[in-house]
Amino acid sequence: MRCRLDSLLGSWFYKLGLTVGHTPGYFIVIPILLTLLCITGYQRVHYMIDPEYLFSPENGDGKYERAVVESFFKMNYSARFNPTRITRPGRFGRVIILPKEGDDLLSVEVWRELRILDEIIRNASITFGEDQEVYTYREICARWEGECFDNDILNLDKIMDDVVTGALNLTFPIMINPVTWDAHIFPVYFGGPVVSEDGVIEKVPSLQLAYFVNADSKYQDSRGAAWEDAFLEAVGKAEESGRFEYISTARFASRTLDIELERNTQSVVPYFGSTFIIMAVFSTLTCMMADWVRSKPLLGVLGNVSAAMGTLAGFGLAVYLGIDFIGINLVSPLLMCSIGIDDTFVMLAAWRRTPVTDPVPERLAHTMSEAAVSITITSVTDMVSLWIGMLSPFPSIKIFCLYSSFAVFFIFVWHITFFAGCMAVTGYAERSNRHSILCIKVKPVSMSTEKSWLYRVFCAGGINPKDPDNPVDNPENMLMVFFRDCLAPCLSWWPVKLLILLAFAAYLGGACYGLTTLQEGLQRRKLSKADSYSIIFYDREDFYFREFPYRMQVVVAGDLKYSDPNTQEALENLTRTFEASPYISNSLYTESWVRSFVSYVKRNQDYLNVSIDTEEDFIKNLKDLWLFKPNAFSLDVKFSDDGSKIVASRMMIQAVNISDGNMEKDMVRDLRRIARESSLNVTVFHPYFVFFDQFELVKPTSIQSMIVGACIMMIISFIFIPNILCSLWVAFCIISIELGVAGYMALWDVNLDSISMINLIMCIGFSVDFTAHICYAYMSSKAETPKEKIKESLYALGLPIFQGAASTILGVIALVLAQSYIFLVFFKMIFLVILFGALHGMFLLPVLLSLFGPGSCRKKGQIQVEKFPHPYSIPHPQFRKHPSFEADLRGKFVEKDLGLGTSGEDSSESSSSKSERRRIEEEEQRQRYLEGWRRSHVRSHSYHNGGYLSDEEMRAWSNRGSYPNANRYA
Repeated sequence: MRCRLDSLLGSWFYKLGLTVGHTPGYFIVIPILLTLLCITGYQRVHYMIDPEYLFSPENGDGKYERAVVESFFKMNYSARFNPTRITRPGRFGRVIILPKEGDDLLSVEVWRELRILDEIIRNASITFGEDQEVYTYREICARWEGECFDNDILNLDKIMDDVVTGALNLTFPIMINPVTWDAHIFPVYFGGPVVSEDGVIEKVPSLQLAYFVNADSKYQDSRGAAWEDAFLEAVGKAEESGRFEYISTARFASRTLDIELERNTQSVVPYFGSTFIIMAVFSTLTCMMADWVRSKPLLGVLGNVSAAMGTLAGFGLAVYLGIDFIGINLVSPLLMCSIGIDDTFVMLAAWRRTPVTDPVPERLAHTMSEAAVSITITSVTDMVSLWIGMLSPFPSIKIFCLYSSFAVFFIFVWHITFFAGCMAVTGYAERSNRHSILCIKVKPVSMSTEKSWLYRVFCAGGINPKDPDNPVDNPENMLMVFFRDCLAPCLSWWPVKLLILLAFAAYLGGACYGLTTLQEGLQRRKLSKADSYSIIFYDREDFYFREFPYRMQVVVAGDLKYSDPNTQEALENLTRTFEASPYISNSLYTESWVRSFVSYVKRNQDYLNVSIDTEEDFIKNLKDLWLFKPNAFSLDVKFSDDGSKIVASRMMIQAVNISDGNMEKDMVRDLRRIARESSLNVTVFHPYFVFFDQFELVKPTSIQSMIVGACIMMIISFIFIPNILCSLWVAFCIISIELGVAGYMALWDVNLDSISMINLIMCIGFSVDFTAHICYAYMSSKAETPKEKIKESLYALGLPIFQGAASTILGVIALVLAQSYIFLVFFKMIFLVILFGALHGMFLLPVLLSLFGPGSCRKKGQIQVEKFPHPYSIPHPQFRKHPSFEADLRGKFVEKDLGLGTSGEDSSESSSSKSERRRIEEEEQRQRYLEGWRRSHVRSHSYHNGGYLSDEEMRAWSNRGSYPNANRYA
């Protein structure tokens, strides 16, 4: 007797089924109570909506670079604030302005309305704190030398008359205001300006204003968040009320990402109820039969209930363990219910194949035993794929996979306990010939001839105990028959096989082409809903402010002698190397205190009469001549505690013409390469680098997860399906499905980002489900030819695969209605993996197994009698009542040795002719038997527990007066 995992699982589940069948009440009540207990954990839920925490790598280079910069140059919002040198977004509000008419903002009327807009923002007030104090922007603004950060570009209103008449020209990129003496740096404010060859600004199609508030402490940060809400409300109200005649505004704040992410994820909640109803209706309808006793509509609903209970229990336990809850988790209940419904259909299909005359515990035991591998391998592969996702560096993926893995585990446990108990209850109702909905006793069709047609159509069902095998009362499921008698023979036809293989080749070609067009990175605008105010802001920013998008910091740390000409040359070479990058603008936009200070001293040596040849003189004159506080360079030098040496210095470089996520990725990669190759200790940083790190990690992490997942799934498949050919074909289908999902998601406008990465990881588990079911059924089939194996496999699992695929797609279709990029990505990718998985399972895999699977090389018509070494029992009730039938059947198919090759009545014939005639007769009897067996009721089919009984087991069952499922083997 071989000890295989599938056999062990069958034995364990058989015993569990017997126990549940005898005492179903305990297995129904206890899961309900445990679910209610876990639900109490929701009172401790902690929501996490910080985009940086969720969508940036935990240990990304950007966070390390920020730590380095902040260790030397910590931003002081209260007194020393400079917006180009921030290390964190902080609290701010931004407005992008476009003209309502034309494409130029250079007019007196526009600047007059800009002043009105500025006053509206500055006067927006909040009431905050325990003392309920009232604050406006003037009280909480970020300050530089005691003054609020100011949008000095608004001072152009004093000279706008001259600009409009042409008496005064605005020179790009910098101009000194002749009235206020402000140095206007136009690239900071103007978006997409039209500049003449002489550097004169001719048109300004867009302009941005920024307002920063204090965020040095947690209290100030919370107060700043409240002010941002007031800012967004004030600007939005002014824009929507038609306050402005000449300008159009688009607003944004640091909280916008948080707010929109929460709105985005909450948008799917209203569809939970409708989705559950749709899935319940679908499950109910697909569990119906023409027989009103054997129909299981209530089990279709209870399968949804079981999955919902498992999800609630899993989520509640995760909350109890202190795991943060994120909005993306709201997708999980829809997916988890789909997984639970799949197991429901598999178990119901197994129930239909059990003998209706068996006691309920026996039927449930055989059902559980047969479905053991199918539902276990589904749950195990789903959990393993989610565990692989927990190795991701992205917290959003980790949290989602944690919650989902808890849900998958509970759904599995609840299905083999709660749902199995419900099956037992409905089984007892079926045994009593009760209506599946009304629960009243009804008559079978064969005994309802005198009843009205309404009774025969809507009430009749079950079997006649005196004639349990009456074909009138034992109709086969039409869809199961379709898969066996229509689809399977069609797949055995060579032209169809060729067509499927050609279609598969075209599918792979399209997937490979899609991979070449795959874009990377999660754009911020995709975290907002399509109707959000922020979408307008993002569109304007991308269109008008991509020429000079990022101002980056370069920090050089270490014990350097800045008075040494070699050090100065090394720093200058580093600066020029950065400026030579295709992603960095020229020296006009670079701020380097070393370059400017050394150049200033050298140019004015005769006038200044100072020396910078020694470190002491260099530092002294640097402080006296250059690092006076109104100068922003004073923020770029970090001295030792005693002020005797420089421990770190900073310069600013300007990015140019960065148009999309791929260019952002290439820019960060190139700048870090320059920093890494330098002989100095260099760190380059921008606050958005923390987000850009996903570009570097999402692709290799996705590839690694898919490769590791495919390998693990192949190992799991081999453990559950101990046939190397079947396991290899399962692995091949996993790779094919993953390749298809990755390729066609690109053609469906889905980028490779942390959201799609979650789906790719889940798809590893989902892609196993359908293919593993078919492979296991094919391997377990006792049919002689691949054609018959395919028929039995599709007969057993074709309908559950169709039901599972349809229910999963129905379960996630609500995600389309949420009008959210995040949920739309989930729908697209789940749709792709379910579609490809079902097509692989029902079309491609049967063709491949028939051509290259186990037994495919056996010659047609070759029969091996040794395939039947043990008694073969037919699971019809009349046979099960006569244990002696086994001996008669053995006599028909097992050749008796009468000694020396003779038998009494055939002794006069030659041994060869007798043997030949006996072989022909036995072959004819065997073929007649097989044909009758195949036409018998569906309950004779079994895969998981299916095979033969040992002699010891047969004698044990004979003594008990009954037999187990005929297709059980050891």
